[in-house]
Amino acid sequence: MIKPSVNLQELRRRIYRKAKAEKQWRFWGLYVHVTKTETLTAAYQEAKANDGSPGIDGESFQSIEIRGVGKFLGDILRELHAGRYKPSKNRRVEIPKGNGKTRRLGIPTIKDRVVQGALKLILEPIFEADFHQSSFAYRPKRTAHQALDRVVHGLVQGLTQVVDVDLKSYFDNVRHHHLLQKLAKRVQDPKVLHLVKQILKANGNKGVPQGGVLSPLLANLYLNELDQAMEEEMIKRRRAGRWERVVYTRYADDMVILVDGYPQWQPHIAMIQRRLGQELRKVDIEINEEKTKVVDFGGGGSFGFLGFDLRAGCNRFGKRFVLRTPMRKKQSELLKRVGRIFKYSRHRKLKEVIEQIRPVIVGWVNYFRVGNSRRAFDWIRFEIMRKIRRFVMKQKGRPGCGWKRWSNEAIYKEWGLVNDYRVQYFYRSPVKVSLAR
Repeated sequence: MIKPSVNLQELRRRIYRKAKAEKQWRFWGLYVHVTKTETLTAAYQEAKANDGSPGIDGESFQSIEIRGVGKFLGDILRELHAGRYKPSKNRRVEIPKGNGKTRRLGIPTIKDRVVQGALKLILEPIFEADFHQSSFAYRPKRTAHQALDRVVHGLVQGLTQVVDVDLKSYFDNVRHHHLLQKLAKRVQDPKVLHLVKQILKANGNKGVPQGGVLSPLLANLYLNELDQAMEEEMIKRRRAGRWERVVYTRYADDMVILVDGYPQWQPHIAMIQRRLGQELRKVDIEINEEKTKVVDFGGGGSFGFLGFDLRAGCNRFGKRFVLRTPMRKKQSELLKRVGRIFKYSRHRKLKEVIEQIRPVIVGWVNYFRVGNSRRAFDWIRFEIMRKIRRFVMKQKGRPGCGWKRWSNEAIYKEWGLVNDYRVQYFYRSPVKVSLAR
């Protein structure tokens, strides 16, 4: 991630401190900071660092730099100052999901990414001061591993009744009027509100496009009052001597609520679900009934969270622990992705192909190495080795996989194939997890 300049960082700190200290304060005069050259430059640098394909206009970072970054940002600045800026529609991309369905991504133009990035740089510290400890997605210094660690910690403490919640097409069903009302509670700048409204309306009458720079912040803001309501309800019940052992965790539209496994807590599960439904109806979001379930983890049940299958395990000493393994569909998705690269690279040099698949494998392994992934890693390692051998043999016009032709050690050393499949068994989250307040 590209860090903004010192002046911009200090501005963001000041905004955060003000928002944290005064929860009812409505910020004004923000448009001036959004339209500063310094802010737009930082937004451009971050967009370039994230790379990504061109939007609907086909313009790439390479063509922008040939023309001149200064001229490109100057044109955006003049449009914003004159009120002539109009966001383009996103380029739609369908990403296949494991269940045969697809996830629709919206790819903004680079120009729109810069404007959204500038808005995010100024708005993020305001709402980051309001977000709750139970929310982990798309936030600075917070990761999916920390959310997973919070859930695992609760399971270890005996909170074995699991309400596994999934929302139905969450990003596609965000209502703009609700979102803009939530934004206006903290932002009093008409130009900023109008700019955000333009960005939302450019891609339909509802929803925030997955793939937009500003979308993650807006998606978190939309459910922030739900997080607050759930946490306040937990605190109220704890003080009243009930629900003393409940943990609520949300990562985007994936939610997990852990409840004490003792029978006396069973009736409260329905109460939790009812309150959750009430809060979601306020923002016109539906629960995905197909994926939402109550799991008795202590009775041998299992559930998936953030790509991991979680189930109770038992070591050789008879001690129970939470077994975290990569979901089978996540393993299959990786192999399919690598397979597609090989399929469309038959006439390319081996070195180029390995350079393309390396970040795919490294990213997947780094994400899943915090769990009990040794067996999954062994299988992935074997399948990728088989695919690359078959790829090279096809280029040579020969059958088979060449198991006798090259040793695995030679392929790792001489071809440069990824061979780092170490598992990190002891992961500790820097986010403090406490079951009591």
